[in-house]
Amino acid sequence: MVSTLYARIRPCRPRPIRPEAGDDPASALALTAPSLWLLMLEARAPWEAMGLAAVSPWLSKMPSGDGHPVLVLPGLGASDISTLALRRFLKRQGYSAHPWNQGLNLGPREGVLDGCRERLQALCAEHGAPVSIVGWSLGGIYARELAKEMPEQVRCVITLGTPFTGHPKATNAWRFYRMVSRQQAPDEELLAEVRKPPPVPTTSIYSKTDGIVAWPCSINPARHAHTENIEVHASHIGMGMNPLAMYAIADRLRQDPAHWKRFDVQGARRWFFKVAHQPEVVAQWY
Repeated sequence: MVSTLYARIRPCRPRPIRPEAGDDPASALALTAPSLWLLMLEARAPWEAMGLAAVSPWLSKMPSGDGHPVLVLPGLGASDISTLALRRFLKRQGYSAHPWNQGLNLGPREGVLDGCRERLQALCAEHGAPVSIVGWSLGGIYARELAKEMPEQVRCVITLGTPFTGHPKATNAWRFYRMVSRQQAPDEELLAEVRKPPPVPTTSIYSKTDGIVAWPCSINPARHAHTENIEVHASHIGMGMNPLAMYAIADRLRQDPAHWKRFDVQGARRWFFKVAHQPEVVAQWY
């Protein structure tokens, strides 16, 4: 049944738009939000959580981390409860994982970004080391912007299903975002800034079966050697509990920023992951 449903989903491509001068290829690839079929597949999130529990013994055999601090930012409409499984996993792996402590993420309202800056500065001072930031969906936008503003305090950035390129309307959460954030129209200058990658190692973990965010909106351009894109089989809602995403996060956090290398899909990994660093190549996959 799952394979049949997936076969019906495959033709649901993002609708191309005519790119304007200077447009990013990934931005031009997708204008519409994911299809209804993909949105329905978000119901598989509980299975991803159960999958995490089932493979925890295997994940626990991964090399331990170095104990550096990791700040985890939740997605739109979510709180620190949504990142609890991820933070517990990171702590078991040997990292000092921390919540954002700002309640529900209702968009960049007044004081929210200031709170993120203060949280980052406090963790950096407490541990005496740069902080890695893992941001889920909208939380990934915050993570990238913090790294741009305070690069000396950020070790790396990892985003999960984050729409940092393309258009905000290429998500099924756009109307909810507009309602809770009280922002009625996108600021094109702001969007252009959001598309720029941080000056630190930056990983985008995304899924082509994401039912909330059109996957091309989560693709870093190839011209930046310190960015990468890792495709996993996951829902948007379950990405922060997905075993494959967890594995990729742990692998990336172990990287030494001074000798950072893109995710290697050689060996057995090629059966579970794909990497995409060139938007024009990603477009050819469909």
